[in-house]
This record gives sequence, structure tokens and C-alpha cells, in this order.
Amino acid sequence: MKEAKIRFIFLISLIVAMGGFLMGFDASVISGVVKFIEPEFNLSKIELGWAVSSLTLTATLAMMIAGPLSDKFGRKPLLLWAATLYAFSAVASAFAPSFILLVIARMVGGLGVGISLIIAPMYIAEIAPSNLRGRLVSFNQLNIVIGISTAFFTNYLILKLGQSGSGWVQNLGIDNYQWRWMLGLEMLPAITYFVFLFIVPRSPRWLLMKGKDKEALKVLMKVTSQEQAVKDAETVKASLINSSNKKKVPLSELFKPALRFVLIIGIAIAVLQQITGINSVFFYAPMIFEQSGIGTDASFSQAILVGLTNVVFTILAILVIDSLGRKLLLIFGLSGIAISMFILSWGFHSATYTLTVEAINNLPAHIDREKIEHFNGKTFTNDLQFKREIEQVFGKVDAKKIESDLIAAATSMNAWMILLGIVGFVASFAISLGPVMWVLFSEIFPNFIRGLAISFVGFINSGVSFLVQLVFPWELASIGNSATFLLYGLFALAGLVIISIILPETKNKSLEELESILIKTKTSIQHI
Repeated sequence: MKEAKIRFIFLISLIVAMGGFLMGFDASVISGVVKFIEPEFNLSKIELGWAVSSLTLTATLAMMIAGPLSDKFGRKPLLLWAATLYAFSAVASAFAPSFILLVIARMVGGLGVGISLIIAPMYIAEIAPSNLRGRLVSFNQLNIVIGISTAFFTNYLILKLGQSGSGWVQNLGIDNYQWRWMLGLEMLPAITYFVFLFIVPRSPRWLLMKGKDKEALKVLMKVTSQEQAVKDAETVKASLINSSNKKKVPLSELFKPALRFVLIIGIAIAVLQQITGINSVFFYAPMIFEQSGIGTDASFSQAILVGLTNVVFTILAILVIDSLGRKLLLIFGLSGIAISMFILSWGFHSATYTLTVEAINNLPAHIDREKIEHFNGKTFTNDLQFKREIEQVFGKVDAKKIESDLIAAATSMNAWMILLGIVGFVASFAISLGPVMWVLFSEIFPNFIRGLAISFVGFINSGVSFLVQLVFPWELASIGNSATFLLYGLFALAGLVIISIILPETKNKSLEELESILIKTKTSIQHI
């Protein structure tokens, strides 16, 4: 393949994969916002969870309809719509005058997330030569984690700018509207994505679906030789004819005894990926670090470390998944997740909370000095006791505004243990459950039902993700930090046992071999 063609396909893939970047950014930028919107809109813990999880709800809906819409209108128009939705959501979120309008704006962005999550890798797979397909499709997953890291970094940057006191910062309102700038900043990459998509040609497979053979051939010849382009076009047309002759597989087929084993594996992996708490960490990272008493600035800066860890270990997973295998990575990762969560649980369990005279004198001036004297010299043995006492003394509304300041001043714990637990958890997830889940989904289900099965378990995965994000603030407020992370650790431990027992290794096996192995194995769990 000529160097110019390689450059072209890499350029096109990088542009399309910006959808993954925007998805990661849009999902994680809220992590820096929750600290500000809770007191500003006087939110309950469940309402705060809605502000975070609402995006996942509409993303799930968009994932269900994106495929059929792209078959009708094309991959490129759907990606242009996704870019538009991202930009609109960023602006509407930044100017939202109420909590309800903020949630609606976030839900609009969720539609863009769902579209880009499905269509971007689909487009890249359809235009990429077979020898480069795996690497190019992985651009999208890599861009997702880069987008997450960028959101953590820009949140920290805006926070520091707001504290700088610079004239231009005050003129732009960054000092008073930090969370609005955090959300609005996404408009820039969204507009960039929209503009660069006009360079991208239409999907050759979609063009062939619509009978536009000449245009499809022109696109294929931009990424491969003329001879290979003709062969690829013929192969796609034969596949389309074969697909059109097949009957639509009903959902009920997925629940037949012959598929019980692979369905149990798929559901177990889909639930495990979310129930171990990954989106609690990604979407609430600064909040978690603040609970360790390190203060707002440090909590935002440590969130950047979380994002970078995610990037590094995702790349590592891509490099070793075919050599080490899926099962070994999952066993290693789930072991690390369980250990990390137990470290977090113990770290928070061993914490104490005491406001000394010196600590009280160093508190911000806006905190009522008469009321704060109530805490002088008192020691609380867990975070729930301390937070409830703050609410009783200051009232719910004021407590939300000053809680982080009081926790930072009163907490006595090993903050390095908390950082170790969070970073260890993210590294363990990024090298296992993060990338391995989608690889397994593409391998374990038989050819005739693969698309339907992946959609089904993907829907379960999104549903669990929504619930985890929704209830996390409530969990911290109701059962406490220690119990919340202990629960995640126990889920990981249970998952480790399940995966060790039932999951066969899938590396170095063809899809047909796996179908034969997995369907034969069904008799071993007939009585589960």
C-alpha cells in the first residue's frame, strides 16, 4: 500500500475517532461540576446523581437507534448530527439557568454520545483495510480515554484560572462561573469535529448498500489498490445479498437453552464492568479525593493522574490482549480491582475527623465562627457522623456550601492510601474489564445472533452504568465512604470467582471454533 494511502486512511480514522474523544470528554467533564452545582441549585443526593447519570440514559436510547438510522441516512450524516448535539449541549449546559434545564442539556449531549459510540468505530471498520482494521478501530477507544483525561485537565485548569485573580479571567467571568466554563469548553472540539468531518468520505459499505457502486469504488481506491478495491466491493455486495436473504432473528432466540451459557457470560461481564464502580470514579473523582481531606485543588489535580493512568493502561491492554489472553487479563484486573477497593474501604474506615483551634482559625472567613465553635475539639470516628453534625449545626443548604472546607480541615487519614487505591483501581480496570468486555462480546456469541446479542448485553451494561452513577452520591451520604467501596470490592471478588470458573479462553481461536466450544459447553450449566 502506498504511503499516501496509508496517511489518508490514518487521517480519516483519526478525524472520525474524535467522536470517541468528545464522548470521553462529555461524560467526564461533569466530575468537576458536581462540587459547584450541588450548593448552587440546592440539590439532593439523588438529584446530583441525575445530573451525572442523565447523559447515560439518553446515550443508551441513541445506541439503540443509531444503527438503523445510519443504514437509512448514512454514517457521515449521523456523525455530523452527533457533533451538532455535542456543541448544542455544551452551550446549553453552560448557560442553564436551572437544574432541570441543565439535565435536559446533558441529555441532549447523551444522544451525541450514543451516536458516536456506535457509528465512529463502525465507520472506521467499514473503510479500513483488513490488515490495519484492528489498530485503526482501537483509535476510538484510545480517544475515549484521552477525552476523559482532557476533561480532568481542563477542569483543573479552569479551577486554577478562577483563583488567579487576573483581570481577563474576571472579565470573562471564569472566577464566578467556573462550572459553566468547564461545560461550555466542549463547544470548541465539537465545532472542530463538525468542520473536519467534511473531509471524510461517505462509508463505502453504505454506498454499496444504496447501489452507489461507482462512488464506493472511488472511496475504496483512496485507501487501497484498484484491484483490491474491486475485490472488497464484490465481497461487500455478496455479504449484503447474503444478509438480505436471511430471516430476521427474534430476541426470543437469545434465551433458548443452546445459548444459555454464552448469555450468562455476556450478562456477567456486562454487569461486572459497571457494578465494580468505574463510572463512580471517572464521574466523581474530585468528590472522592475531597472526601480524603486533601482539599479542592489537590482533588482536581489528582483526578488528572487518574485520567493519565487510564490512558497508559488502556494502551498496555491493546498491546498484550492477544498474547496474554482475555481470561488472564480479567483475572488479573478483577484481583486488582478488589484489592484496590478494599484499600479504599480501609483507608476511609480508619479516618477520624477533628477540628482543632488552629484548623478553625484557618477556615475561610465566610464560615460562621459561632456555629463552628460547636466542633472545637470534638472527634468523629466516621464521615457519616461528621457530615450529619455539620447539617444539624449549619442547616442543609449551608452545609452543602462548606462541607468540603470542613472535611479538608478536619480529616485525619492516609491520603496516599486513597490515591493508591483509586489509581490501582483505574489501572486494573483499564487493562481488563475496560477493553476486554467488547472483545469478548464480539467473540462469544454465534454469528447468526451476534448483532442482536451485543445490543442486548450492551443495553444491560448501560442500564447498570446509569444506576451506579445515579446512586453514588446517595451511597456516600447514606452508608458512607468505607461501606460504598467495600461493596464495590465484594462485587469484584464475586466476579473474580465467576470468571475463573465459567469463562473459557478465547484467544487464538476462530469465531467458528469458539461457537463450537461454547455451544458444546452449555450442558455443564443446564441446572444453574
